[in-house]
This record gives sequence, C-alpha cells and structure tokens, in this order.
Amino acid sequence: MKTRLLPIASILLVLISPVVLSQETPDNPRIADLRAQQERRDNPVTQEDILILNGALALLSEESAWNRADDRVCEDDESKGVRSLFCALQKANIDILGEYDHRRVALQEVRFAIQDATNNRRFEHRLRDFNNLPETTLSDIRSVLEVATEKVALRLKNTN
Repeated sequence: MKTRLLPIASILLVLISPVVLSQETPDNPRIADLRAQQERRDNPVTQEDILILNGALALLSEESAWNRADDRVCEDDESKGVRSLFCALQKANIDILGEYDHRRVALQEVRFAIQDATNNRRFEHRLRDFNNLPETTLSDIRSVLEVATEKVALRLKNTN
C-alpha cells in the first residue's frame, strides 16, 4: 500500500509546488520585485489616469456621496449611491478602462498622496484605511485625489 502512495504523493507535490512557491512571502524575490515596481513613483502615465482621477473626484463631490466606512466591497455601496475613496476609484477605473486595475498609476498616485499626507503612516490598505480614519474628512479625500491628479498631469505634460 505504501508503494502506491509514494507516486501519488510525488505527483501532488509537483502539482502543488508552483502554487506554494507563488504565494506572497517576504523572502519571495518575484513578489519583492513586483512590489518594488508598483511602488515606483515614475511608472508611465496615460490620459486614462487623469480621467480616472477626475471621475473619482466627480463621484465624491458631496458629503452625502461619501461612504466613510469602507469595507472594500463596492456593490452594496453602488446600490446606495455612496462610495468610499477605494470604491470611487474602482468605479472610475471600470468606467474608463472597462475593467478594474488595482495597481493602475492613477490609484498608485493616490496611495502616494496618502503616504505624503500622513507622513508615511503605515496602513494595511492605504485607500481603505485612510478613508476610514476618524479624523479624515471629505476635504482630505478630495485633497489626495487632487494632489494625485496634479502629479499625473505634470508627468503626462513632461512626456509630451
């Protein structure tokens, strides 16, 4: 019986190894390289990044449209007509691109603006956690969107 299990165990190990190796771990160099690339502040920008940021600003134009208790689940917010910073960016991203791109430059620039505005405060999820801080106001949300928009616009201008 043991001799039959050994080949099966070997096959399972071969099948499972790529999944295990691809998991996020601090010592996985592929994950570290990807994160480093995503956290660069000079990734190429496009006109769509400006449109996404402007779309999010438009969605968060009034206090009554802002959900200050983000749970990163946007479908229920959409049905209520309110959005957190994350959900506004997600909706604008889908409206412009036809799909959601979590690490799009527009969204990364908002993350960077949050870092700068909070003196590099550590967050588990920058967009959600900044949105949910008790001291964050809609003005603060709009400010990080505006800062990100200005930075993207300047970088876009400098590439033309």
